[in-house]
Parts: sequence; C-alpha cells; structure tokens
Amino acid sequence: MKGFALVALLLTPVAAQACQTASEADAAQLFERWNGALQSGDPGLVAATYQIDAVLLPTLSNQVRLTQAERLEYFQQFLQKRPSGRVISRSVRSQCDTLLDAGVYEFTFAASGETVQARYSYTWDWDGKQWLIGSHHSSLMPQG
Repeated sequence: MKGFALVALLLTPVAAQACQTASEADAAQLFERWNGALQSGDPGLVAATYQIDAVLLPTLSNQVRLTQAERLEYFQQFLQKRPSGRVISRSVRSQCDTLLDAGVYEFTFAASGETVQARYSYTWDWDGKQWLIGSHHSSLMPQG
C-alpha cells in the first residue's frame, strides 16, 4: 500500500505558479527601493537588492562585478559619495517573471555637490518571493 501511495504522490500534478508581470509603476517602485538602499549608506542593503549571481556593470568602475563580494566592494566606494538618484526617462518591458527597465537617470553626490547623468538598464527577476536585480548596466553619458 505504501508503494501505491508513493506512485500516486509522484503522479499528482504540481500546480504551476502564475507568472509575475510588472508595470511602469512597479519599475518606479523597484528603482525607489534600490535608491533608498543607496541613500541608507549601507552597502549590504544595496547588495541585497541583487541576485546572488547578478551581473553589475557599474557607473564609476571599469570592473564587471559578478559576485556579492565584488558588488559590496564597489558600493562601499560608491556610497562614500552619498549618491541620490532620480530617473529622467525610462522604457519598461515585462514578461513572465522578468522586468526590463532601461533609460536615463541622474545622480547627485552630496559629498561633492556634483551631478551626473547616466544610461541604465536593470533586469529584475522574480524569485518566487520578491523582485531582485539580475543584471544592472550603468554608464556615464558620452560628452558632446
């Protein structure tokens, strides 16, 4: 009888989880979550918005950051500038469990008063519980 119960359990279909999709308003909220982590000054809070295997192509570094330790090291340096970001323009695409948010944002650095604009793209992935950054590219706007 135990064998029959095991076979029945193995043959029982598992309910598929519904896809998570996101809107432009969701993209704005996710950016504000990330920006709030920046403004906290805590590199650990910023790094926690990224998947463990996320790719970060940072604004102020030529080094690709592929590990949590590398992202922490970058944000320890970046947060010393006391950045605050705002999105100037964005384009959003959403598919099952993935959100692409790309556009132009601006950072003001409270430590120096400097303001810079950069192009950005975030790929946010739904992990079953929350949206986390799977890839993030940011590059300063070219001069000219």
